[in-house]
Amino acid sequence: MSTENKEIIRRLIDEVWNQREIHVLDEIIAADAFIHSPTVPNLSRGPEGAKQYVQLFCAAFPDLRVTTDDLVAEGDKVALRWSASGTHKGKLLGIEPTGKPMTITGQAIYTIVRGKITEDWINADTMGMLQQLGIVPQLHTRSFC
Repeated sequence: MSTENKEIIRRLIDEVWNQREIHVLDEIIAADAFIHSPTVPNLSRGPEGAKQYVQLFCAAFPDLRVTTDDLVAEGDKVALRWSASGTHKGKLLGIEPTGKPMTITGQAIYTIVRGKITEDWINADTMGMLQQLGIVPQLHTRSFC
């Protein structure tokens, strides 16, 4: 089961995110699946919500590439640590294109039932992305010791 579940996530990264084969989401996302994303709340359920999410970022970063850094599965859960990079050439959540490159990291935990993703908990370094794009100022770290 774990091997098959990991393969579903590999398809999500390789086929959907990197090859832009959005139709694959109809095959791997359950009709009532829910995506939990603090960056993009209130997405529709099911494949349509997943399509909204992917298209939002691919439109903003047309050269976006996602890399699987770690992939671990147990039972009906798959944990993914990923990184992504791209150039901000399209509008993102109301932010006009900056033309700047960015690299972001994140994690996601998926629940997979009967070969389809039913839930996705996404956590990404959105603050770091906004800093790289010049939207949010860089934080200066200081030694507190």
